[in-house]
Amino acid sequence: MDGLRRERLWRVVTERAGGEWPEAGWVKVVCSVAGELTEVDGAAVSLRTEENRQELVASTDVWAGGLEELQFTVGDGPAVEAYATRGPVLVGDLTVEEQRWPGFADGAAAVGVRAVFAFPLQVGAILVGTLCLYRRAPEPLAGEALSDALILAEIATTAMVSDLGHTDGRPKAPWARMDTEGYYDDVNIATGMLAAGLGISLAEALLRLRAHAFSHQIPITEVARLVKDRQLRFDTSTDP
Repeated sequence: MDGLRRERLWRVVTERAGGEWPEAGWVKVVCSVAGELTEVDGAAVSLRTEENRQELVASTDVWAGGLEELQFTVGDGPAVEAYATRGPVLVGDLTVEEQRWPGFADGAAAVGVRAVFAFPLQVGAILVGTLCLYRRAPEPLAGEALSDALILAEIATTAMVSDLGHTDGRPKAPWARMDTEGYYDDVNIATGMLAAGLGISLAEALLRLRAHAFSHQIPITEVARLVKDRQLRFDTSTDP
């Protein structure tokens, strides 16, 4: 049955792309299909690493993309946990799990999120990222929707590898181009600047950026741009 379900879902993805390699990349198409077939309000795929680096690959809309950035800003959330534990994280009512990810739960509630479902993306034994589904209503992901989500996570992994390795003469997906600025590149640059300026580790520098973003209720990307443009300085080792 899983084989038939996988074949059906691949057919849906291929048909959505018009049978050709999509300009925005296969991951974008898979993300869109995942959002529709699982009947959620938003979906997003992010690359992740064990060093807490993250890159937004695709999202159904700005709302879902912002929720990925929220998890990156606070350093916790369902997708972060799914990546760390290598297993799905299914939360049908986020209000019940407020203490599990306090930073994420508060920010998500502010933009109307009530349920979140995160799935790790894995190539063999190597984790590469997450697929995260967001819902405004407090409803579980069950039955065929859950089965579809699990298989779409596998398809998203294959799509990501395909986008990165595209070599038939056509351009790679925008997110996969090595000469294109990444969504969180400013954060990486600001982290390095802060670490060098204060003589601290990269991990501690990233923690400082996150703490400042969280305490001032602004995205970490905005804090990073201020640091990068030298409009914000952390003058002491205790400056939040």
